[in-house]
Amino acid sequence: MEAFLEQAHGLYNYWIVIALMMAGLYAVMARGNLVKKAIGLNIFQSSVFLFYISMAKVQGGTAPILIDDADAVYSNPLPQVLILTAIVVSVATTALGLSLIVRIREAFGTIEDAELSAPGIGEETPEAAPLAGRPKSVHR
Repeated sequence: MEAFLEQAHGLYNYWIVIALMMAGLYAVMARGNLVKKAIGLNIFQSSVFLFYISMAKVQGGTAPILIDDADAVYSNPLPQVLILTAIVVSVATTALGLSLIVRIREAFGTIEDAELSAPGIGEETPEAAPLAGRPKSVHR
């Protein structure tokens, strides 16, 4: 039992990945608010980033710069570069998602999933026909 605890303690970053992944998945599945779903997706993405970075760690690895030591162990920089690219894409998709949520709020007056899927939401009425394709303005 002690050996298991010692090994589990040495892999604490993977336990953090699992916790973040489950928290993000729960937020996406259990919440009806679209903003909370977007935050849950960001948490889930962050756990994937941490997972890739954890897997890329080489114990005792150095930067991939040629040195005169024949026994040198190098770390592969590709996973870190890919994660930096993924972070940029994540920020862009989050901005797009939040802007879509704002437009949904302007058009339908709500960002709750259950209210958006209610009967009659999104159906055109005869008086709304001239404004087809344009969101209704919401007075605050």
